[in-house]
Amino acid sequence: MPLAEEPAAPPDPARARSVDDLVARLRRLKIWAGDPSYEVIKDRVGAAWTAAGRPAGELVSRSTVAYCFRPGRRRLDTDLVIAVVEALHPETGYVAAWRQALRVVGGEIEAVSQVRVQDRLPRDLDGFTGRDAELDRLRHAARSGETAVVAVIEGMAGVGKTRLAVHAGHLLGPFERVLFVNLRGFGPDPAQPPADPAAVLDGFLRLLGMPGRQIPHTLDARAAAYRDRLAGVRALVVLDNAVSAEQVRPLLPATPGCLVLVTSRSGLAGLHPAIRLPMNVFTPAESLAFLTRAVSGVPTPAAPGIPTGADPDAAARIAERCGHLPLALSLVAGHIRATAGWTLTDHADRLDERHRDRRLDTAVELALEVSYRHLPADRRRLLRLAALHPGQELDAYAAAALCDIALADARAHLRLLHDDHLLQQTRPGRYTLHDLVRAHAAVRAGDEDRPAARRAALTRLFDYYLGTAAAAMDALHPAEKHRRPTVPPGHPSPALEAAVDARAWLDTERPTLIAVAEHAARHGWPGHTTALAAILYRYLDGGHPTDARTVHAFALDAARRTGDPAAQAEALTNLGATHLTTGRYAEAADHLRQALRLCRQTGSLIGQARALANLGAVAERLGHYRPATEHHQQALDLRRRIGDRTGEASALDDLGLIQVRLGRYAAARDHHERALAICRDLGDRAGEARSLCNLGVAELLAGDHEPATGHLRRALELFRRLGNRTGEAWAHDSLGTLHCRLGQADRATERYERALTLHRETGERHGQTRALNGLGEAALAVGHPSESLAHHRAAHAVALDTGDRHQQARALTGIGDAHRARGEAGPAREHYRQALALATDLGLPEADRIRPHLVFPTPRSVRR
Repeated sequence: MPLAEEPAAPPDPARARSVDDLVARLRRLKIWAGDPSYEVIKDRVGAAWTAAGRPAGELVSRSTVAYCFRPGRRRLDTDLVIAVVEALHPETGYVAAWRQALRVVGGEIEAVSQVRVQDRLPRDLDGFTGRDAELDRLRHAARSGETAVVAVIEGMAGVGKTRLAVHAGHLLGPFERVLFVNLRGFGPDPAQPPADPAAVLDGFLRLLGMPGRQIPHTLDARAAAYRDRLAGVRALVVLDNAVSAEQVRPLLPATPGCLVLVTSRSGLAGLHPAIRLPMNVFTPAESLAFLTRAVSGVPTPAAPGIPTGADPDAAARIAERCGHLPLALSLVAGHIRATAGWTLTDHADRLDERHRDRRLDTAVELALEVSYRHLPADRRRLLRLAALHPGQELDAYAAAALCDIALADARAHLRLLHDDHLLQQTRPGRYTLHDLVRAHAAVRAGDEDRPAARRAALTRLFDYYLGTAAAAMDALHPAEKHRRPTVPPGHPSPALEAAVDARAWLDTERPTLIAVAEHAARHGWPGHTTALAAILYRYLDGGHPTDARTVHAFALDAARRTGDPAAQAEALTNLGATHLTTGRYAEAADHLRQALRLCRQTGSLIGQARALANLGAVAERLGHYRPATEHHQQALDLRRRIGDRTGEASALDDLGLIQVRLGRYAAARDHHERALAICRDLGDRAGEARSLCNLGVAELLAGDHEPATGHLRRALELFRRLGNRTGEAWAHDSLGTLHCRLGQADRATERYERALTLHRETGERHGQTRALNGLGEAALAVGHPSESLAHHRAAHAVALDTGDRHQQARALTGIGDAHRARGEAGPAREHYRQALALATDLGLPEADRIRPHLVFPTPRSVRR
């Protein structure tokens, strides 16, 4: 047999439409490149990452590389795939094509990776009925202390699997820890595929106290860390709505005394749990008991309740027509309660008629159809349109926009639909649809509402979210109103004049706004996505980098599809600013340079100023102070030219920061004082907080501690009032430095720890290095050199990864100080030498402090 010919050119990743497509092309690329072994590829990737400054702990194994080529994946490690492509074919244009293909397919990856985990059980619903045998088996199994007990609760949709798991969890507690997750194994929305177990483990580990930076990258390593965190802990883990044994297996703990409850519509073959609980529908007796409790009026000897009518067995006939399915019984019970004047015989006869007229496949569909058809026309319409909503929750304002009805009518319809068990109330005033109800109502919408009517409803909804988000941002950041798109008032919206109300609305609706941005980008409303992303920029920049990256990426895709260069430039700038926050400086610079080119082509001066300002920030983080100054000065000139005083204040602050880095504190104070005056003149509270914080830092470094204290405390107060967690972290960090300068190391440690927590929550990696270095300096000040050494080493690792040379120099100095305090002269000198080289190259004033330490006597006594 002749050998197969190698392809003449490497495979084109741009043609991939799914994760599997990309994996198939990656395998073909490996063959095209001579089919090197996974070991060889691993070595090439490791060499490239080491040369780029990555720490040894982040290098990958052969098995991790091999896993990239495995079909059937739901997600990909983008950084690793790009590294593998570069190892196989390092041509710049080809690597860029792969990077773009990964972005295109990224919608599927993002959806798989988004999962909500909880550290408590949902509320145990009143009126739990039956399931005595299942509960007895769970009680008996939970008493077994030899190993972790895994119980799989399986059965058809609507049979009450989740309700049993939640009830059992409440009944068998208390537990030391509770973990709950909906694995989305069976859902009606193809945009919400089954959750990736690696993403679930990420969430579980965070709930168990592991900092995000320490969470391993691979599934196996995360599973091992998860089991290690649960060692010796009596925990309850509820894995709801699982799709396969492969999805569940990594999520199983190994600690004796742990109880795992898994619910699924499938049998999860290959899982081998301790017990299986196949859930059947209610028995006839259980169905009657359930109806009695749900309706609170089915006749009993003690309470006549709702009249029976001519048929004494009407209640039994209702239960039979519902197939004794708990979900169907619940929905029919809601209809019974809402229908005054009907007897139970009337309800049973009506169910018989519906069964004869339209033989539906399942009892659930029958119950849903009966409930739906007995609604008034306007309420049916609201239910249909609510099923089209791309988010998981809606309130009366959103319902009013969808249906183009009065707010009071929307509130009434939602309340009545909730009473009919067709909507579930997640919190006061907010509602969601059960998956089956949503699927049924969406089908009804397709059958009963013209495509143009459905599109008009969603357009009204998106207009509502756009207008209300703009009003909220105007309340929070009025001085930046001129930068945001102008949105005319439209549908009724909540009163958001007060900043606290605006912040609360944005926090509540953030998941919905992200879902709207995605849906609008993918289904024909690109202008809504780009406008929404621009409106939300400042809010997302205040502590939500993951959401910011998602929204701005959708905006960029939408702008590119419509060929709008101005919208592309804004999305690129916003993406660049987000990458700057998370320490991905190379990607930030790439996006910002693209944005700057587009802004120059379109003649947008304000766009050029924003791109230049962020490029200056990237250069400053990397220690390139001259180009940083040039970028910021150009931005300042442009801001003044167009009369953008808000931007002028920001540019002055940026220039002041560089003066601080270079030890020119008087010049820095002048810049920050001018910025502060502008912000106060404009009433820009966000800018005022920023300038106060920067001014306080310049003052404390100059030794002027009293005004620094007042300015930093006022900055912290303003950041908290604005809900800006990133700014709050910077203020805590600066106050920590102040306390260190005042000899108050314990108070400094508290500030640095708070700053570190906030920076880790928001993904601000530059801030993490500063807080870690601050903790190291505070620890040394109280005589704990070993603790200091650990903090500075952690800071150095992050600073190396991001390329932050200033914080590298600070960390190396701290490591040298810690070794010196331990009497370890050799390591101290070496780290001082490295720190001095960096500080000298950067032109930092710290060089003068480091130089004398290159020769020093060994302390007589060392506290370790």
